[in-house]
Amino acid sequence: MARLTRSSFNFRRLDFTTFAGLIIAVLGIVGGLLLEGGKLSDVAQLTAALIVLGGTAGAVMITTPMHLLTSSVKKLPTIFLHPAYSADSLIQQIQRYAIKARRSGLVSLDAEINSIEDGFLRKALTLVVDGTDPKEVRRIMEVEIILTEQRGEAEARVFDCAGGYAPTIGIIGAVLGLIQVMKHLEDLQVVGQGIAIAFVATVYGVSFANIFFLPAANKLRARLQLAIQMKELALEGVVALAEGLNPRLIGSKLEPFKGAIGESPTKEKRERRAAARTAA
Repeated sequence: MARLTRSSFNFRRLDFTTFAGLIIAVLGIVGGLLLEGGKLSDVAQLTAALIVLGGTAGAVMITTPMHLLTSSVKKLPTIFLHPAYSADSLIQQIQRYAIKARRSGLVSLDAEINSIEDGFLRKALTLVVDGTDPKEVRRIMEVEIILTEQRGEAEARVFDCAGGYAPTIGIIGAVLGLIQVMKHLEDLQVVGQGIAIAFVATVYGVSFANIFFLPAANKLRARLQLAIQMKELALEGVVALAEGLNPRLIGSKLEPFKGAIGESPTKEKRERRAAARTAA
């Protein structure tokens, strides 16, 4: 039987869609600039980048509590590294637990608990081995799922905030550049060059927002949805195990999760989560 190894939850591989998306977006913008007769030096302005990134970072720090800011920054690698969730491996692992429980009782699973790397599954199985009622197990673990969803959504909103602030900070950078231009109105050539440079900050602000910050927020939400669905799969399997269902029946019950991993939750599920969140 398959064991629940690191590949079921924690192993990460490069997310080529993120890298490809960034490369295509940058090449498209730079390519358009070059086709229009522009030069890379026209937009390679360190001061503009400093204004936009520094101003955006400061605004986000003012908006966001430190603990949330720290946790959201730690989630940055997950934008580039895709969690290799394995529903098949998890279902087979739960079936193996069910077989062992039918042969030797639920207490026999106590020896398996320490080898489980995923904290959610380990906690759920511990509750079952300790004799907790299946309904109570479901209630306790659903609260944990809700809290995970809330944390993940809050972390994604940090990048939403950055995407909202960056264009405005870019406008501030453009205005600062225009202020410097106004000091040299006697030289029209300098004025023309200065105006062109001033608007680079606006380009940076809009680009950072729409190429990275806002897409990153949505990518984190997609990662969150995958994680929640795997937790729901684990919870359904453990509850079925606690109820004493046949291992084959457990497999049939969990089979629909395979095709649903990664899909958006249904309206009914969203309403159920909202009700449970209110109760929590």
